[in-house]
Order: sequence, then C-alpha cells, then structure tokens
Amino acid sequence: MTDRRQEPAPQERRAGARDAVRLAVVVGALGVVFGDIGTSPIYTLQTVFNPDDPHPVPVTTDNVYGVVSLVFWSVMIIVTVTYVLLAMRADHDGEGGIMALITLLRRWSAKQGAKATAVLAALGIFGASLFFGDSMITPAISVLSAVEGLKVVEPSLHSAVVPITAVIIVALFLVQRRGTAAVGRVFGPVMIAWFLAIGACGVVGIADRPGILRALSPTYALGFLVGHWGTAFFALAAIVLAVTGAEALYADMGHFGRRAITRGWLLLVLPACVLSYLGQGALILDDPANISSPFFLLVPDWARWPMVLLATAATVIASQAVITGAYSVASQAAQLGYLPRLRIAHTSESTIGQIYVPWINWLLMFSVLTLVFAFRSSAALAYAFGMAVTGTITITTLLFFFVARDKWGTPRWLLGIGAGLLLLVDLLFVAANMTKLVHGAWLPLLIGLTAFTVMTTWQRGRALVTAERARQEGPLPEFIDRLRTGQEPTLRAPGTAVFLNRDKETAPLAMRANVEHNHVRHDQVVILSLTTEPVPRVPADRRLVVDDLGYADDGIVHVTARFGYMETPDVPGTLALLDPSQTEGPLQLDRASYFLSKIELRRGKAPTMAPWRKRLFIATSYITADAAEYFSLPRDRTVIMGSHIEV
Repeated sequence: MTDRRQEPAPQERRAGARDAVRLAVVVGALGVVFGDIGTSPIYTLQTVFNPDDPHPVPVTTDNVYGVVSLVFWSVMIIVTVTYVLLAMRADHDGEGGIMALITLLRRWSAKQGAKATAVLAALGIFGASLFFGDSMITPAISVLSAVEGLKVVEPSLHSAVVPITAVIIVALFLVQRRGTAAVGRVFGPVMIAWFLAIGACGVVGIADRPGILRALSPTYALGFLVGHWGTAFFALAAIVLAVTGAEALYADMGHFGRRAITRGWLLLVLPACVLSYLGQGALILDDPANISSPFFLLVPDWARWPMVLLATAATVIASQAVITGAYSVASQAAQLGYLPRLRIAHTSESTIGQIYVPWINWLLMFSVLTLVFAFRSSAALAYAFGMAVTGTITITTLLFFFVARDKWGTPRWLLGIGAGLLLLVDLLFVAANMTKLVHGAWLPLLIGLTAFTVMTTWQRGRALVTAERARQEGPLPEFIDRLRTGQEPTLRAPGTAVFLNRDKETAPLAMRANVEHNHVRHDQVVILSLTTEPVPRVPADRRLVVDDLGYADDGIVHVTARFGYMETPDVPGTLALLDPSQTEGPLQLDRASYFLSKIELRRGKAPTMAPWRKRLFIATSYITADAAEYFSLPRDRTVIMGSHIEV
C-alpha cells in the first residue's frame, strides 16, 4: 500500500499563517509596549517602604497587605480598565495616544464650539508635554534601578552604580541613529524571558507565605485607605510607580493593534507583574529587612547575576520605548504646528514608525545624564517620576470621556458615573504626588510647563507670521493676471519650476521675487501646497488635488499634497504621482528647479505677544530643520530666496 501524506487544506494553511502573524505581532508588542510597565516591579515596593522617604510607610503586616492590595487594584483600575478596556477603543484611524485624542477633539469642536475644544486641546498638549518629562525620567530611573542590583550581588560595587548607568545611557543614545530594526527582533524574546523570570520568582515567594494571596481582595486596599488614611495617602505617591508605562499601551496601539496589546497584557504581563508584587510582599512579611531591595532579594543566590543582566536589558528596552515615543510625539507636534520642522531620519525601509530625531535625541541624552548624576539613586528619582505619570493619566482619562460622548453617543449619566469614579482615583494619585513637590515632583511639572510654553508660543507665533506673510505675498489671481497682461514683463525659461507655498490664495514670495527681480518665469510652473490632515496617514488616492486656476494654457497649476501627521513629506516622490493630463504634459522632474522662501524673523514693536514670548519664538525658530532636507528636495536644484517678517 502506498504511503500518502495528507497535505493540509488551503483553509488550514491560511489559518496557520494568520496565527503565526498574530503571534509575531504579540511578541513584537511585548518587546516594545510593555518595557516600562514591565520593569516597575524592580523599584515600586522598594520605594513605598523606603525608610528615607519624607513620609515613610512603617513595615507592619497590615501595611504590607494594604500596600500590595493597593498596587494590584491600582494596576487593574488604571491599566486594565482605563487604558486596555476603555481608552484603546478611542482610536483615530488605528492610532492611539494623546495626539490622537486631540485630533478626535477637533472633530468634536464642530458640535461643541471652538472655545471648549481649545481648552481640552490645551490640556492634551500639556499631557504631551508631560510625556517629554517621562521620556527623560524613565531611562534614568529604569537603568539605575537595574544596575543597583549590583549592590545586592556585590556590595563593594556600590560606588560603581552611577558610572555604569551613565555608560549604558550614553551607549543607548549613541546607537539611536542606527535605528531599532535589528535590535527590535530580539526585544520580544528578551521581554518574554523577563516576564517568565519575574513571575517564577514571585511564585517562589508566594509558596513560602501563601497567605499573601489574600491581598488580591479589595477589602485590604479599602481597609488600608480607610483605616490608615494618613499612611495610605502618602503611599499612593509611590504606588503609582506600578502603572508607569500605561500610556505606552495606548500610544503604541497604531504599531501593533488593540488585540495584540490586550492579549499580551492579560495573558503574560499582568500575571507576571502581579506574581512579582505578591512574592515581594511575602518576602517583606518574612523579614522587614528585605525592604532594601525586595525584587533582587526574591531571586535565588545563584540567579542574581543573570537577573541583574536581564533586568539591565529589560530597562534598556523600556528606555528605548519612551525615547522612540518622544521622537513620535515631537514629529507629530511639528506636523500639527506646535513645533518647528525638525530634521527626521527614517531608520527602517519597512517600518514607517521607526524614526530618529537628532535634536530630540541629544536633548534627552543630556537631560537623562543630568538626572542620573543629580539624583544618584532610583529611590530619589521616584519622587519625581510619579508626577509626570499621574498628570498624563488624568488628562487622558478626561479627554477620553469627552471623545466617548461624541464617538458613541454614550448617555451623559453613564459617562458621569464612569468619569467620576476613574477621575477620583486619578486625582487621588495626583494629590498624593503633590506632597512630594519639594522632594522632586516639581521636576516633571517644570519640564511639562516648559515644553507646553514652547509649543503654545510656537503655535501663536506661527499664526502671526502666517498672517503677515499672506499680506506680503498678496493675492495669487491678481499676480498671475499681471503676468498674462504683461504688466510684469518676463522672459519664458524652458523647464519646470516648483514653488512651495502655504495655499492657493496668495502668490509665493519666491515666485514674486523671481519675477520682480529676475524678470523670468518657467514654461511649467507648479505652485505646491503641503497640508497636514488630522489623520495619521493619507491614502495614495487622496494624496493630490490639482487646480489649474483657470490658467492651464499658461502652464501654471496649483497642486495640494495632503499628508498625515505621522508622515514626512517627500516632494519629488509626491509630484511623480501626478497625471500628465492634469499638468499639460509630464513634468520634467529630473531637471525641475525648486524654489523656497526663507523667512528671517525679527522682534517688532507691535503688541502681538509679550516680549519674552517673542524672544522664545525667535529662539525656537533656530532649531528648524533645513527645508530642502525636510521636503527631500535635491540640493543642486533648490533655490532659496529670503525675506524678513517682524513679530
């Protein structure tokens, strides 16, 4: 009898391929999304019971049960309910995060009025500003806490913790320009190993004192809050460290999807973290002296060196996530008009989200190193960390409920109950962290306020410059009429000229200067306007809109190119998509000349802004990326013509 092997049915093969893809996405999410929240067990309980805290929590049986219970229910309410079950449903074309909520609110403004939306958008920008503080503090506290494991393994290495941390951080920022594509492939397996390891260590601790499992009951959390209000309130300032990184789940949704992040959280990350917290609680109950480093003391002696190395790798991954997030937030803010154009390098040919922003990179590196040498321990930095986290979470919760009303038409009474309960929890954490204001919580607030001031000042100054520029440019139809009637005598030069302009209402300054001073115009003239739509990416079939302005016979057309706030414009590549029938023949893009108008800003006497804001606006303009590079224009065929505007 012939042995025939049965081949899988096509449906089975397709199902298997889909399962493999889904698994790969989940693994990728584990390597990028959960790094920050997944390394919180290293320092959370250690910080809560830190005897040097200005408001120390005594190590008693009731307090340990209460703290562990509060940690568990804080994670469940803030991460699982607020973010995984609720906020991640409010996506904008698949993208999440505060910037996505802001763009959703712009749609809401048509129904509720511009003033209400302006206030909420300002809150959103402040939340994004706090994220920059998070991006500075996370690498410092994460890497410090991991390297501090050396003190448990070999106490004589105490003095080497800060220098080793600084070396790791410098190396981390130096490799950013190479991109994370290659490293990213190992991020997922490393984080899987991390979560399995901390979960296993937690199980060992629980096995020694299984009674700690009672802390999963909310009665212990509520009893601690009610019966020991003074102690519990101050403890909240450190307990919030257990939810640091929650915003990353939402912000990175566009890269991995809601389903992959939800599965990774519920099936691996949440159980592993909870087991670690329970195991550490059991260890502290066994011997209060273990509060010095309950995470590493929970690890068997033989495994402490490998755990220090694994923890360092995990914290580097956590740092990488927020650094990449800072690049994305800065890029999106620039596209939406809250920051000047920044030089952006794409570090992956296949993944559009992998970008490198040099100016942000070096600013973060300097800031992180300053924090490491100024605070010198993860416990000291923890006072500053919680403020940024609680502020961002509270703003996200508030914006979500406003969006939910418009997106799903949820009844107001139901929204009121949900928002009231969740905001009560968030505001409790904010209030608790305010008690640490003089001990370091001022730092993220200062960073957030500084970033907020810069972004709102740039937005205001940009609006003033745009208005003045429109006045200087004058109406485009009148200018073209003067060309047609000969009032502006010009010679026709062969070839194609592309003039970048804001819209089709005004004449480009560079085109006006070329005609008035050089008395030349090209056979083919394209006036190109680039607009940023309130969506992450614009489909190719909606990319271009062509208007012949009624002067197609004269070879002058206007083209509007639409981009999403997560895209970087490529002018030559975009113009190559044009249909020759729309431009009276194919454009000679291989020999086309590109004209840019460079604006020099000067401080004027008009009371448009406070003098200090004018100086800040002009100073911020100096970090603007070179326009030719930003728009991918060929250097050898780009002409820059200058003008000046007073603000």
